[in-house]
Amino acid sequence: MKRIGVTGHRAIPGELTDFVRDGLRALLGAHEGPLEALSCLAEGADQIFADIALECGADLTVVIPSGDYEQTFADPDALDRYRRLKARAAQEVRMDHARSTDEAYYAAGAFIADACDRLVAVWDGRPARGRGGTGDIVAYARSLGKPVTVIWREGVRRD
Repeated sequence: MKRIGVTGHRAIPGELTDFVRDGLRALLGAHEGPLEALSCLAEGADQIFADIALECGADLTVVIPSGDYEQTFADPDALDRYRRLKARAAQEVRMDHARSTDEAYYAAGAFIADACDRLVAVWDGRPARGRGGTGDIVAYARSLGKPVTVIWREGVRRD
C-alpha cells in the first residue's frame, strides 16, 4: 500500500482553492492500487486533501497532535469538517501531547513525514511561521530523502 501524507497551510487564498483541489485530485486520482492518506485534518490544506483522498478511495489515517486539538478550531464549520472526516478515518494516531503547542504540531508533521512514501505540501515556499509549520515539515521530509510534491501557484501569497 502506498502512503501519501500532507502538510499545508490552514489559510489558502480563495484564488488558489480550485488550483489546489485540481492538483490534489490529479495526484491522488492518478494513483493505482491501495492508497493510505495521512492528515492531521487541520483547516485548509489538510481537510481538502483528506476529502479528496476519500473521494479517490484511499484509507484515511488521522494524526491528532494533542489532547486539546478540537479546541484549536476557531471556525465551527472547520471543526464540523474535522469531525466528519475523522469519523470516516480507517485509523487514528494520537501524539502524546496534552496541549496544542508548536512541539505537538511538529511531532504530528514529523510522524506523517516518517510514515509516508511521498509528502504533498500545499505550500508557498516560505519559512514556517512557527515550529511545526509547513516549511519545517517539508525540510524534515526532504532531510529523510522523501519525495515532496509542492502544490502552489507561483506569485500567489498567503495572508
